[in-house]
Amino acid sequence: MLFKDTTDAGLIDRFQLGAFRYFMRYTHPETGLVADSSQEGSPASIAATGFGLSALPVGVERDWLSREDAAQRALTTLRFLRDSEQSRDTLATGYKGLYYHFLDMKTGRRAWRSEISLIDSALLIAGAITVGTYFSENTPAEKEIRDIADMVYARANWAWALDEQDTLALGWKPRSGFLPYRWHGYSEAVILYTLALSSPSYPIPANSYIAFGNQCDWREALGKPFLYAGPLFIHLFSHAWIDFRGIRDTAMVEHDSDYFENTRLAIDLQRDYAERNPESFVGYGADCWGLTACDGPERSRRLRDGRQQNFSGYAARGAPFGPDDGTLAPWAPLSCLPFDEKAALSGTRHILETYPGVIEEDGFIGSFNPSVPARTAEGWMNTRRIGLDQGILLMMIENHRTGFFWNLLRQSAPIRRGLKRAGFAGGWL
Repeated sequence: MLFKDTTDAGLIDRFQLGAFRYFMRYTHPETGLVADSSQEGSPASIAATGFGLSALPVGVERDWLSREDAAQRALTTLRFLRDSEQSRDTLATGYKGLYYHFLDMKTGRRAWRSEISLIDSALLIAGAITVGTYFSENTPAEKEIRDIADMVYARANWAWALDEQDTLALGWKPRSGFLPYRWHGYSEAVILYTLALSSPSYPIPANSYIAFGNQCDWREALGKPFLYAGPLFIHLFSHAWIDFRGIRDTAMVEHDSDYFENTRLAIDLQRDYAERNPESFVGYGADCWGLTACDGPERSRRLRDGRQQNFSGYAARGAPFGPDDGTLAPWAPLSCLPFDEKAALSGTRHILETYPGVIEEDGFIGSFNPSVPARTAEGWMNTRRIGLDQGILLMMIENHRTGFFWNLLRQSAPIRRGLKRAGFAGGWL
C-alpha cells in the first residue's frame, strides 16, 4: 500500500515538496506567472501566482532554494506586475491596479475573456505582501522587492470596485462593466476585505465589512453555532495568510467563536456528512471526504450502482447541504492539518491506500469520483494538478509545522491594520 510504512513526517514532507515543485515547474521564467494547471497550454492564474510568491519563502526555509534565487524569482514576478499594461484595453493585464483572472503565460495579456477578479487580485497581492515582509535584508534585491510589493498594493483601487454600493463587486469586464454579483456573505473574501480596508491609497470604509458580514448565514451544526459555507476551500483560503486563532470580529464575539474554530467545525461536518453518506456515493466515510470547488464529470452518467446521476463539470461542492455528486478533492484532507491533524492524516492515508491513482507527477490531482464506472477504483479523474490546490496545501502544511505564514504576517502592517478596521480584536492583535 502506498505510504503505508511511511512516517507522518515523511508523508507531509513528500507532499509539501511536491506542491513546491509545482511552482518551480509551472512558473514562466520571463514573466514569473504561474500556470492555472499542469495541463499543456494552460494560461496563468493570478491567484496561483500569489500562492507561487508565497511559496518562495518556504523554499528558502526548507533549503529547497537559496535566498538569492528566491529573491530573483520574486523580482521577476513583481517587476512584471509593476510594468505590465494597466488600461481599459481588452488585452491589458489589468485595470485600476487589479488584474484579470487569467493571463497568457508568456505575454501577460488577458486570457479566456476573463474578468478583473477582486478575490484573485487579493490573493495575488497577499503573495506580494508575503515576499515584501519576508525579504527584509538590506540588499538591493530585497529592498526592490519591498518597494515593488508596496507599490503594487498601493495601486490597487479597491474603492472603485465598490461601484457606489456597500460591498465589493465580484469583478469587472471592459465592455460590460461590473459583474452583477457582490462579495457579501461568508466566503474566502475575508482576506479581500482585510486588504481593501487597509489600503494606503484607495481604502473602502469599515461599513463595507459590516455589510459583507450582515448577510452571513449562521446555523447550528453538531450542537454549535456555525458560520455556514459548504465548500471546504472557503474555510481555508484566508487562513493561509491570517492567523485567526483567538481574534474575533463582532459576529464571532456574538456567537462565542472564532474563524479558526469555525473551520474546525466545518471539517467535522464534512466527515460527519461523508460518514452518513445520504446520497450513497462510493467510498464516502469518516476518512474519505473533501467536498470543495473542483472539476467533476460532465453530463448525465450511470453510476457503478446503476443509478443515473446528473453532473455539471466544475462546481463548488459542499457539505452538508451540497451540491454533491460523489466528486472529491484528494488534496483537501491534508490541507486541514493545522485544524485537525488526526483527521487530516487519517483521511489522507485512507485516500492514498484506497485510490493510489490520485497522485500525478509528485502531487495530488485535482479531483476524482469513484462512483463513476472506470477500469480503476478511482473512477472518473481530473488528472490535472491545479495551482490553487498546490498552493493552499503547501501553505497549510507549513502553518501546521511551524506557524510560518501566521507568524510572518502578524508583522505585516496591512494585515494588522485591515483586521482592526474590520473590528477584529483580542489575541495577538
